[in-house]
Amino acid sequence: MTSTAANEKLSVDLLAGFDQVFGLHPGFRPAHAKGIICSGTFSPSAAAAKLTRAPHANKPTTPVIVRFSDSTGIPVIPDNDPNAGPRGMAIRFSLGAHVHTDVVAHSTEGFPTRTGEEFLEFLHAVAASGPDAAHPSPIEKFLGGHPAAAAFVMAPKPFPASLANESFFAVSAVHFTNAADETQFGRMKIRPVAGSQYLSDAETAKETPNYLMDEMGERLAKGPVQFKFFVQLAAAGDVVDDATIHWPADREEVEFGTISITKKENELEPELRKIIFDPRPGVEGIAASNDPLFEIRAALYLMSGRRRRAAATA
Repeated sequence: MTSTAANEKLSVDLLAGFDQVFGLHPGFRPAHAKGIICSGTFSPSAAAAKLTRAPHANKPTTPVIVRFSDSTGIPVIPDNDPNAGPRGMAIRFSLGAHVHTDVVAHSTEGFPTRTGEEFLEFLHAVAASGPDAAHPSPIEKFLGGHPAAAAFVMAPKPFPASLANESFFAVSAVHFTNAADETQFGRMKIRPVAGSQYLSDAETAKETPNYLMDEMGERLAKGPVQFKFFVQLAAAGDVVDDATIHWPADREEVEFGTISITKKENELEPELRKIIFDPRPGVEGIAASNDPLFEIRAALYLMSGRRRRAAATA
């Protein structure tokens, strides 16, 4: 079986796995189903052009579309449900007519598995671990044999006071090339200019089911919401093809630029509903690493996106 055919089959199986865990919700994404779409601009830092020759790093501003989301494939999950984390942030940099590059990030650093095949095992274990499952349940057994997945699942996922107070992390490392053909691996990290702020359990319980999505619209009506982009640079010997491995915190970080979000869009607008984000950079000056998650995530996003579009027009 070719790699393309294998990815297509694995995508079908993963899509079925998500449906098994969360149910089938036509017209919605199988993961991070609940979300809002905003728009704004990206302004690169002076250091961005030294890192990459990518178009958005070398012009004053670039329009962006930003989608914030809750976890799971349940479109009506309350924002204050413990299963709503990690939250997602997907950014589309519009470089021209039908030309773009995307960054897909979430609020817990890393990923539970190194490969799509392992993630399928994870989904099957979750689906088989209902309240009546005997202990150790399938998911308990899986986590016991996959310490990286256990660490991701058990990592704190606090509730932000606002989406404007949350940090986000791209899943996989990418390969930057600048105008002088100098190269560097790095990981993108996104931090709120307003600072991090999280709620206590008691405060979270008092919030409304849509408190994050509603508050962002109210906040944008008063002024822009800004996030700083940073790139954590790999050092010699750092693993660049495994999203489950974190680099040491003392690795150098370069400020890449600022996203200024200015408007909450109507996420039901047909052109916005049909957006299919691509985790692969797909732009001159930024390339995917050999992380195996890139290709399977791209194949799955495309397959699920096509299913979503078909449901929306039926």
